[in-house]
Amino acid sequence: MADDPSQDREFIFEFVTVGDSVRVAAVDVATGTEVVVFGPIKTSQNDLQRLAARKLMRRLIQDGHHDESKTPRPGGRGVIV
Repeated sequence: MADDPSQDREFIFEFVTVGDSVRVAAVDVATGTEVVVFGPIKTSQNDLQRLAARKLMRRLIQDGHHDESKTPRPGGRGVIV
């Protein structure tokens, strides 16, 4: 993705198998912000990593750590377009 906003950030990913699911923790190195996603064990690691990165970017935008053209709503749900 040429316009991927996470390209200029460094993330650390941790994959842990929990029963028939995989727990993926993503941490932004600069801020220490962490998010967690779960997915089926048969899901590709790349897909789970991409999902965790997108969730982490959303959290960073909501917390004001990254500029984005879309403005988060005050309640934290959705965006104002």
